[in-house]
Amino acid sequence: MSDPDSYLILIEGGPPSNYSAWSPDVPGCVATGDTIEQAITEMREAIAFHLEGLAADGDRLPEPTGPGVYIEQHAATAAA
Repeated sequence: MSDPDSYLILIEGGPPSNYSAWSPDVPGCVATGDTIEQAITEMREAIAFHLEGLAADGDRLPEPTGPGVYIEQHAATAAA
C-alpha cells in the first residue's frame, strides 16, 4: 500500500539534455533538472506549490494512485 501523501513521479530524458519530471497524479505539474536528484528536488517543490495553489483556490487535491513498478521486457520467442 502506498503512503496516502505520496505522489508517483516519472523522470525522463538525461544526457545530453536535462531530465524532466512529471506526475500522472498531478496533471500539468512538471519540473526539470540537470541531474536526476535535481529533477526530484525540483518536482517535490513543484508539487508542493501546485497543491498549495489548488487548496487556496478551494479545489480538490488529487489522490495519489500508488507506487510505480518496473517490469523487464523479454524478447518474444517464436513457437517452434
